[in-house]
Amino acid sequence: MTTDASAPWLIVGLGNPGPEYAANRHNVGFMVADLLSERIGGKFKRAQKAQAQVVEGRIGPPGPANRRVILAKPMSYMNLSGGPVTALRDFYKVPTAHIVAVHDELDIDYGALRLKLGGGDNGHNGLKSMTKAMGADYHRVRFGIGRPPGRMQVADFVLKDFSSAERKELDYFVDRAADAVECLVTEGLERAQSAYNS
Repeated sequence: MTTDASAPWLIVGLGNPGPEYAANRHNVGFMVADLLSERIGGKFKRAQKAQAQVVEGRIGPPGPANRRVILAKPMSYMNLSGGPVTALRDFYKVPTAHIVAVHDELDIDYGALRLKLGGGDNGHNGLKSMTKAMGADYHRVRFGIGRPPGRMQVADFVLKDFSSAERKELDYFVDRAADAVECLVTEGLERAQSAYNS
């Protein structure tokens, strides 16, 4: 599938809206989106056509690698992310191959990253909703949060804040994830995978 290189990119940080969720493991996608918005000098504002907050800007060096991007945080709760993302895709005319979902991933060690195009949702409700709404052919930046300790339920684990030990390294890992997103958008998936997949 060929995609117009000049088409914008839609970078979606997945999470739940509201201050009570802000520091949860499940909201690491929002954290990465917030950092990217700082980097491009923008502030999130309510989208006109979707239940989401958005920032528009550019990523990459001047020249052919410079990309127009829309950063988005769906405000619909995680398990309904597909609706806002599809509305933004249609409004900004973004090809599905130019959509990047940044999300927490249980099956990867804390802080490790894996980038890929397409695939299953691995039980992640945000991805499940997006795939149901528009198919699976979008990019994912999977941010490892590890498995719950002992017999803790997955739902309880992802809706808890990062532990104090994890928080010591969280800023570094979020920074690295933002770097990976920028590399993916400006240099392509293979380059980003070889630089950031761990």
